[in-house]
Amino acid sequence: MGGTHGEDLAQLKHTLTPSQAGVTHCFVNLGSDHPSIIEAIVKGQSEKKGQFPRIITCPNEMVALSMADGYARLTSKPQCVIVHVDVGTQGLGAAVHNASCGRAPVLIFAGLSPYTIEGELRGSRTEYIHWIQDVPDQKQIVAQYCRYTGEIKTGKNVKQIVRRALQFATSSPCGPVYLLGAREAMEEEVEPYKLNDKEWEPVGPGALTEAAVKTIAEALTEAKEPLIIVGYSGRNHAAVGELVKLAETVKGLRVLDTGGSDMCFPANHRASLGLRYGVDESIKTADVILVADCDVPWIPTQCRPKKDARIFHVDADPLKQQMPVFYIPAEARWKADTTTVFAQLHSHIAQDEALSKTVAAREDRWAALADAHEKRLSIIRDLAKPGSDGNYNISYLTAAVRRIVPADTIFAIEAVTNTAFVADQLQASLPGSWINCGGGGLGWSGGGALGIKLATDAVGDRRFVCQIVGDGTFLFSVPGSVYWIAQRYKIPILTIVLNNQGWNAPRKSLLLVHPDGLGSKVSNEELNISFAPTPDYAGIAKAAAGGNLWAEHASTAEQLNELLPKAVEAVKSGISAVLDAHLDGPQGKYGGGKSALVG
Repeated sequence: MGGTHGEDLAQLKHTLTPSQAGVTHCFVNLGSDHPSIIEAIVKGQSEKKGQFPRIITCPNEMVALSMADGYARLTSKPQCVIVHVDVGTQGLGAAVHNASCGRAPVLIFAGLSPYTIEGELRGSRTEYIHWIQDVPDQKQIVAQYCRYTGEIKTGKNVKQIVRRALQFATSSPCGPVYLLGAREAMEEEVEPYKLNDKEWEPVGPGALTEAAVKTIAEALTEAKEPLIIVGYSGRNHAAVGELVKLAETVKGLRVLDTGGSDMCFPANHRASLGLRYGVDESIKTADVILVADCDVPWIPTQCRPKKDARIFHVDADPLKQQMPVFYIPAEARWKADTTTVFAQLHSHIAQDEALSKTVAAREDRWAALADAHEKRLSIIRDLAKPGSDGNYNISYLTAAVRRIVPADTIFAIEAVTNTAFVADQLQASLPGSWINCGGGGLGWSGGGALGIKLATDAVGDRRFVCQIVGDGTFLFSVPGSVYWIAQRYKIPILTIVLNNQGWNAPRKSLLLVHPDGLGSKVSNEELNISFAPTPDYAGIAKAAAGGNLWAEHASTAEQLNELLPKAVEAVKSGISAVLDAHLDGPQGKYGGGKSALVG
C-alpha cells in the first residue's frame, strides 16, 4: 500500500488504530512478505505516537497468537497477529484451534508470495524463497477454525476488508479471522481515506422472546432441583452478576461449570457447585436444567440427566456449527446473549406475582444450599494437607499459591488433568480472575499469561498474573520464546510448573476405554508418557530470559512455603518467576536430589 513514505503506505496499520477498531497491540513474526508493513510500522511509530498499535516481536507464532488470545479473552477487544506466508500460518499451530474454541476475537494477517516474477509490479519476486512458499490455497490451512477468511487484493478497499473481518471476529460467537495479501497489493499506492466507525460495529446481542422467558422462568421456579450449567458465559464479566441475581432469586438453584473456560460464577457463593468436566451428581438428579453458553454440559458415557428432566439450551452458538457431532436432549434452544437472558429471567420472576410467591416459599432451600456448600468446602480444605513424608500434592500446592498471591490475581490455567483440583483450591470469585485455555491445543498458557498481563498493564490496572501449567504443557508453550518476550518487554508473570514427571492425560484416556487392558498394568515409561528424569523447567525459562528471571525448585512442603513468597516478591519487583513444583516428592525430578528414576 504505497511505494512512498506517505500516509497511503500505512493504510492497513492505520485501520487498526485503537480509536477505530480497538486494536492496541500487534504480535508479529515478520518475513519477506512484509516490506510495506515494516515501512508502515516505522512510520506509524514515529508519527502516530500514542495512537498506533504497540508492536510485540514474537520469535514463535503460536506464542504470538496465544498472547493476542489472552489479551482479547480478558478485555474482549480484538488484537492483531502478523505472520509470514504459509509457513508462519502453519506455525500458529494449535493456537488457532484454541482461539476458535475459546471464542477469542483475533485478527490474523499473513502475506502471500508475490504473484509476479519479472518486476511487472512493485513487490515482485526478489528472493529464492518466493517460489518455494507459493502454495495453491494458503487460507485453507486455517479456514475451518476461522469465522472469516479473505484476501486483500487491492489497497483501494483495504479498510473495508479489514473492518468486515473484525466484525466477524467481534460478533458472537467471537473468534479468529484470517486475512492475507500478496506484496503487490501491499505496495499499491492509494489515496488516503476514512470510514465511518459507526457503520462497522459488531452484531448486537440477542434476547429471548417473552414466551421463552416465561417458559424457562416457570420451569426453574417450579423445579425441585433446578440446575444451570455454564461454560464460558463469564467471558462477559457482567454475566456473572446477572447469574448471581438469578441464583438469589430462585432459591435452591445451583450452578455447575463444566467448561472451565472463564470464571462464570463465584466459587464462594452458596449456589456454586464448582468446576467438573461433564460428570457430577447434580446432573443426574436435576429435574430442570438450563444449559447456558456451554460446549460440553455432560459426557453421556459417564454421566447424563434423568430421562424426565426438562432441558433448555441458551447459547451464542446452540447448534455448535463447527462441531460435526453435537446434540443434547433439549426441549427448546435459543441463540441469545446469556448476560441478557439471565437479566430477563430474574427480572421476569421478580415482576411476576405468582412466581415471586413460589420462590419466597423456598427459604429452606436457601439454607440447605449454605450447608451443602460449606460441607463441600470442608472436604476441599481437607485435601490441602502435606503428606507424612513432607511432600505435597496438587491441592496443598494450589492452596498455598492462593494464600500468598494478591487477592485480585488473575490465573491463567492449563493444568489439564489437575484442573478440577486447582479450581477447587483457588475458588475464583472475581469476574475475569480465572482464564483457562479455550480449547485442547496444549501450550496456550505461556503466551496467554503474557497477553493477560499486558492487557492489565495497558489499561492501568496492573494486576498480578499467575500461570499454573502442567509440565508437559509447559514444554508445549515454547518457553524459549515466552520468557524472552517476558524479559524483552518487561511483562512479569509467576509460573507454577506442576511437575508430575510427564503426561498423565493419555493414561486417563486409556483407562476410560481399556480399564483392564495391557496398558493399565504398566508404568508411564512403558506407555511412553514419562519425562523422568525431568528437564530443568525453571532453568529453561531462566536461560531464555538471559538469566534475568527468578527460578527455583520446590521438592517438599517446607521448601514450597519458603520459596513461594520469594517468587511473588520477584514478580512484584518486575521480573518473571518460575517455580518447578515437585508434586508428590522429588523422585525423578531435576533439582530434587533424585534426578534419576528409581524403582
